[in-house]
Amino acid sequence: MSAPERIPAGRVSDRDLLTFGELNVEGQIREASNAVLVCTVTHEGREATCVYKPVRGERPLWDFPDGNLARREVAAYEVSEALGWGLVPPTVLRDGPYGEGMVQLWIDTPEEVDEGDGLLALVDGEEPGEGWKAIGFAEVGEGRTALLVHADDTRLRRLSVLDAVINNGDRKGGHLLVDAEGHLFGIDHGVTFNAEDKLRTLLWGWAGEPLTEEATGALEALRASLGAGERLAERLGDLITPAELEAVRERVADLLKTGRHREPGGDWPAIPWPPV
Repeated sequence: MSAPERIPAGRVSDRDLLTFGELNVEGQIREASNAVLVCTVTHEGREATCVYKPVRGERPLWDFPDGNLARREVAAYEVSEALGWGLVPPTVLRDGPYGEGMVQLWIDTPEEVDEGDGLLALVDGEEPGEGWKAIGFAEVGEGRTALLVHADDTRLRRLSVLDAVINNGDRKGGHLLVDAEGHLFGIDHGVTFNAEDKLRTLLWGWAGEPLTEEATGALEALRASLGAGERLAERLGDLITPAELEAVRERVADLLKTGRHREPGGDWPAIPWPPV
């Protein structure tokens, strides 16, 4: 499906476009586990493509009894913005043709580039090679195994910090999008913010390594934004449960205390399946 040409924003921000624009359903992404509708959104002369995930199209999950997936997607965007890295496409919660749901700006990717292309690879041998970080071994058929690696990339490293904060339970390769300008976005954040440790990701390459100064500064700013009475804290309080909000604060504090990237906990599968 070809996306309509984006009109320069002018005074209409992405957030206003998604919040107040008229939604018209154009199609559905059939392979998604929940209802994912592709729409155009139009507001004050600006038009864009977006993804609309109505709450009524969500499948219940045994380990997410509170809240809903759409609200968690919006919460992930709010935290990403607070970190200052713009890793999640603009995302809002609003009513649509099929009721309340998450609406997120569509990210155009070059046609010749697959999702995660250049960021993930399978290599022979036991070492990842220069410029790559090891994830683990994977079966590739006929009794063979190969080393699954991800790029030693600043964009991915930031995303690994975001995932640790929001407790992302499903960071797959297909959830990595790179636009024509080379900006990396992570999508599909419905399985996040659980109060229990459920971090599952492909981005373990920096596990146990010291956080960068940039990450530490971003986390300090985030901690301040999560204080009582702060806008972000109030916003998240409308999207996730009190226990989950407190768990976010604890995860941020723990990252700053250790000064290191998260390591697999051992009580939950560390890598999502399928990984891509």
